[in-house]
Amino acid sequence: MSALDLVAAARCAEAAANAARKEILPRFRRVSTKHKADGSPVTEADLAAERVLREVLGAFDPDLPILGEEFGGDVTAEERGWIVDPIDGTIGFARGLPLFSTLIALVEDGTPVLGLIDLPALDERTLGWRGGGVRRNGETVRCSSEADLQQSLVAHGDRFCFDRFGWRAGFDQLSAELPIFRGYTDAFGHAQVLSGGVDAMVDVDLNPWDAAATQALIPEAGGRCVTLDRRDEGKKLGLVFGSPALVEQLLDRLERPER
Repeated sequence: MSALDLVAAARCAEAAANAARKEILPRFRRVSTKHKADGSPVTEADLAAERVLREVLGAFDPDLPILGEEFGGDVTAEERGWIVDPIDGTIGFARGLPLFSTLIALVEDGTPVLGLIDLPALDERTLGWRGGGVRRNGETVRCSSEADLQQSLVAHGDRFCFDRFGWRAGFDQLSAELPIFRGYTDAFGHAQVLSGGVDAMVDVDLNPWDAAATQALIPEAGGRCVTLDRRDEGKKLGLVFGSPALVEQLLDRLERPER
């Protein structure tokens, strides 16, 4: 996809995120929660937001497939297509916490080339595409260049996700070793890494719609993003991302923890 096409796609993604905000914010702190077959929560806002995301993105190119958390779909490695999560952080959203986000990514030949992380309740939006850098509310942002783990703020997802991913020993080592190891979970944490407020993050047990926007954005913000795809083992995706020097050190501790 040409740079010009990506700029047009970015405008469409922003329009879709704006439409999703109109469905999400009036329902914030005003909806009840149900549970899907896999036990994960869902609200009326999740469903309404994904419907409008599909409507707006579908108008950009009706031939592009769309994969979304709530209504499924498929984007194969050979295809271009959109991947969306209408509300990442539904648990927090349902509890009235303002750190939820809407995620939009455009994939080409199996590689995310555009990403958007929208934090509606905070009025913050991070957007970037291949060759175009990354901006938060129009201002350029960059990942941290910190290289010392002892001086770093490292974020992580929920501990039970590390259990399911087989990385509990590594999680425990990082918890014991790092002075600042905080649970800025979901894409809220991802957005903080992109702006350099958090130096690096480990987030595992992810679905493609949780990961795709970040996979596109981190390299454009000067960081490194390593994806561990363990679906052949019945597990989901893992991401280790942020300052390149820290990513290497974190991977070493997670994959080869001291016994």
